[in-house]
Amino acid sequence: QVQLVESGGGSVQAGGSLRLSCQASRYYFNSFCMAWFRQAPGKEREGIATIDNYGATRYAASVKGRFTISHDYGKNTLYLEMNSLKPEDTAMYYCAADPYAIVTMFKHWEFTYWGQGTQVTVSS
Repeated sequence: QVQLVESGGGSVQAGGSLRLSCQASRYYFNSFCMAWFRQAPGKEREGIATIDNYGATRYAASVKGRFTISHDYGKNTLYLEMNSLKPEDTAMYYCAADPYAIVTMFKHWEFTYWGQGTQVTVSS
């Protein structure tokens, strides 16, 4: 069973930065497609960044150029570096993983394993 634990959320002013981390419990982390999703109140969970085991990445248009997804295999940790944060980035952020997903998949039903989420709040 893959277990994912997010951390690093918090409150920040617009224009600020945060780095989210997602610790995975299994060594197979390095063969899964990993992703970050977010969900704002009343909205559908949206995929914002994906990375495969070769290091290929994809981003949603809403975060491209501001967010960077990366992983550290040695630490079994996925990261999301978030810069130039905007109030509309306020949401619960989730780490997700799946052994069969590919980097172009951004739908929540395409990922099997999920963390509990970490809240990001951006004030204007």
